Amino acid sequence: MVWLQVPGKETCGSDSDRWDYARVAEKIKQEETLGTTFVLPLATIIEAGNHIAQCGEQRYQKAQAFSEMVLKALDEKTPWAAFSQQEQLWQKENMVELINRWRAEVVRAEHSLGDASIVDVANYYCQMNYSVEILTGDFGLKAYEPTSAYVMPRRGRK
Repeated sequence: MVWLQVPGKETCGSDSDRWDYARVAEKIKQEETLGTTFVLPLATIIEAGNHIAQCGEQRYQKAQAFSEMVLKALDEKTPWAAFSQQEQLWQKENMVELINRWRAEVVRAEHSLGDASIVDVANYYCQMNYSVEILTGDFGLKAYEPTSAYVMPRRGRK
């Protein structure tokens, strides 16, 4: 939302770690230069759509900009990952696991279902040996960021 400059969402993070448009744009530019692949989790798309729908007079302009971003992800246009790569996360058995895990954590961690699904997307890419960063000003969500790429255990030699 900060990157799109959605009214009311121009900054995020704490006072000691504030993110504004300039900081986000610089981070995106740096990552693009490094060849980073950007991923839009479904929860992010839905939440962004909700915020944009409520942003008043700039609604159409922000919807156009966000739609372009989502369409690039759907078409896997650089630097975006294809959204279809996340398809398996939305299969019934994975959704049942997500719901059960969220239900067990929600009281203790105040972890939203959207955040839990974003963590699943982050872990999915981490297990494919990607270094993953969840770009958010939400420290609760950031705490669930995978700390390193998943290392596949090696089988013993015979």
